[in-house]
Amino acid sequence: MTTSPGALVERTLEIARRVRPDAGAAVLVRETSEAVLRWANSTMTTNGATTDRTVGIVLLLPLPTGGTGAGVVRLSAPDRLLGPSDDHGAADAALTAAVREAVVAAERSGPARDAAELPSPAGPADTTFDAGAGETSAAVFTTLAAALGGSFGTDRSAGFADHHVITTWLGTTAGVRRRWESPGGAVEINLKDPATGSSVWSGRSSRDFTDVDLPGLLTDLRGRLVWGRRRVAAEPGRYETILPPSAVSDFMIYLAWSMGGRPAQEGRSALSRAGGTRVGEQLTTLPLTLAGDPDAPGFPGLAYEPVLATTSSGDEVSVFDNGATTRRVEWLREGRVGELAYPRAAAAEFADDGARFAPPSENLLLTGGSGATLEDMVASTGRGLLLTCLWYMREVDPETMLLTGLTRDGVYLVEDGEVTAEVNNFRFNESPLDLVRRATEAGATQRTLPREWKDWFTLAAMPPLRIPDFNMSSVSQAS
Repeated sequence: MTTSPGALVERTLEIARRVRPDAGAAVLVRETSEAVLRWANSTMTTNGATTDRTVGIVLLLPLPTGGTGAGVVRLSAPDRLLGPSDDHGAADAALTAAVREAVVAAERSGPARDAAELPSPAGPADTTFDAGAGETSAAVFTTLAAALGGSFGTDRSAGFADHHVITTWLGTTAGVRRRWESPGGAVEINLKDPATGSSVWSGRSSRDFTDVDLPGLLTDLRGRLVWGRRRVAAEPGRYETILPPSAVSDFMIYLAWSMGGRPAQEGRSALSRAGGTRVGEQLTTLPLTLAGDPDAPGFPGLAYEPVLATTSSGDEVSVFDNGATTRRVEWLREGRVGELAYPRAAAAEFADDGARFAPPSENLLLTGGSGATLEDMVASTGRGLLLTCLWYMREVDPETMLLTGLTRDGVYLVEDGEVTAEVNNFRFNESPLDLVRRATEAGATQRTLPREWKDWFTLAAMPPLRIPDFNMSSVSQAS
């Protein structure tokens, strides 16, 4: 009988106690089961399934000179650690060596600014801790592949679909024992018109692909190719622009990533102001709320892990917080700056300013708009542009959160409520904070897939936004 990941966590904690009884420890095991499907030129090219396991060991060590040091060791290929349960000798030797390496790293790290006692367990005991890992396979793509195959005779398409199940086990010397599964995936499709050279893109994220309407998605893409049969050159400038949910998500994800409390307190971010932070500042009269929520009401497929589990520390997250219960965090609340991201130690440090523990979120929801669809917003536009998605976004000025990037796979001219032509791509210069300030309309929130940040962040639900003066700074030759 092989060792379960939960038993591996227990064994590692036992070794950590034996090596350094005075240290705190957190052990994080993650197993990822992944299936992928690729196609190009309307032909399936690749499919397969893989499994990956990692072990993270965090040692929190009292230092002779005072304070606590944190040492982290990550084992990227720990299959040998899950061998037969009656033959632990080699595995224990490897784990002991890793724990001792973490001790050395903690000793060398010096006193940690984010030091805190590990959180105590919250809630009832996790009865699934000794269970195995969740799995996926290419079978999850059965319906998707059938719909794709049916379209290959009429569409020139390429794309990629991914599905994964990430199972996490977390144990700490404070008594936390948690296991959870995080299923998710995404599909991206490009269609191209050989006659015009127009390329169109769409993507969807999904928990299990049962909610992906591929025929409807393909119908929408074919309609955009029809729009591209008329081409009009457009000059750089400021245009009334409708941002679809995908483009909005790429801006809002960057905003959420920039909500660090300490940088704002120390005058190092766009959320700083003289004598403090911008928490409470009114950005817009639109009642927009930007939140990360582990329960994601209304969007159950966007839920994320119940407790914090990390092997790295920074301004927004700390290894000392392993096992802390996650919560809903409202980065924007009813049009105002709501909260900033603080580890527990930083929240205590800035408590007089109203700071409280606010972990970075793994999902993002922008709500508070009307019930208007993207089509409704196009229909109410006299003259403007409709974007598809964004690409190659980079920060220009951290003090204002100014970003630059490119439009991609379809920018369309809207006249008198109708799309009348495709225009050239642009480079843009915009700040997510300024977009929130200047937005004049937000539509209905829907699940979406970011184009730029999808490799790191897929759990998003956003509305379309109307920006009266979106800055297209130059023409781009990207296609």
